[in-house]
Amino acid sequence: MELYAKKSRWKLYLFLVAMVILAISTLYTNHIATKLAQGERDKADLWAKTMEGMLDLDADLDEDLTLELELTRNPEMPIIMINELGKISEAINFSEDADLEAELKKMKNSGILPIEGTGYARFTYYKHSPTLTLLTYFPIIQILFFAVFAGIGYLLFSSARRSEQNQVWVGMAKETAHQLGTPISGIIGWIDHLRVLKPEEEEVQEVLDELGNDVDRLNLIADRFSKIGSEPKLTSVNIYQELDACRSYMQRRASRKTVFDFPDINQELNAKINPPLFAWVVENLLRNALDAMDGKGKISARVTEEDKFVSIEISDTGKGIPSSKFKTVFEPGFTTKKRGWGLGLSLAKRIIESYHSGRIFVKKSGIDEGTTFAIKLPKG
Repeated sequence: MELYAKKSRWKLYLFLVAMVILAISTLYTNHIATKLAQGERDKADLWAKTMEGMLDLDADLDEDLTLELELTRNPEMPIIMINELGKISEAINFSEDADLEAELKKMKNSGILPIEGTGYARFTYYKHSPTLTLLTYFPIIQILFFAVFAGIGYLLFSSARRSEQNQVWVGMAKETAHQLGTPISGIIGWIDHLRVLKPEEEEVQEVLDELGNDVDRLNLIADRFSKIGSEPKLTSVNIYQELDACRSYMQRRASRKTVFDFPDINQELNAKINPPLFAWVVENLLRNALDAMDGKGKISARVTEEDKFVSIEISDTGKGIPSSKFKTVFEPGFTTKKRGWGLGLSLAKRIIESYHSGRIFVKKSGIDEGTTFAIKLPKG
């Protein structure tokens, strides 16, 4: 669990750093945009005053207007000048077929205050230049690009991590099955040898029978591990019988203070499963339930039929899981126990979703309120 706490903190730190970078970039861009906006207003003001002076009827026609003409060069922004009568006296940077009255209305509604003057240039309205408009939207575009880049990066890294995890799972499972094979074969040989040596001792034979049962269990475990990474064979099986077999095995190993409430074995509802792998999942859930209840409580199972699925719910009266951890519990390495690697539920999720085309999830849980896991499997 500490591993995932550290991982969550690193994600939070990286997110905060990214937000700080975006905030600095946004503030700097807004600062530049503000400076440019003020510069454009100054240009519009200068243009209006120059035009007013040039078109003054009292101006000397012989006067050199070179400087004024230079100042009235295209200031890039669309500008409309209104005279004292409220009529448009001048307009620049519009297409020939533009509706100036409509454009003027847009300028009035844009929130940009007009420049006030006198006479020919009573009010001068203007819009920001395309350059400033693009700069104003740049932070939004930057955030969108950052979000897309972060999303693609997350998907690629997650895919690579899952692929690497899958290879590790398969390698560990195959190696475990291989390593178990040699001692199991040796134990079987010794059991057979002891049966021959002590055929008349009934107590020894009973012990050997129990050892044989344990060896069968080890063979089942090795078989389960060997199936990880390969395509398991799915068959139509009565889910009630499979659940009862798991209950029977775990109940013999549970405290007498634990009550098992499972459905009647005489019912029939088939699901497409691989029995050894499905039993692995259920036993893992039951073992976790026993640990969560500290040997005292109730474990219940419920089976319902849906349109295309068989739904199985396994509930306990244990310590419960915080809602914030509902998805995290299926991550490799997550565990609330002092001992353990936190691989059980991760393997369970892989078995149900990758091999059985089903779903497994925490349906409900709460601190000291118990937990209910739900499994959905295709009908048989």
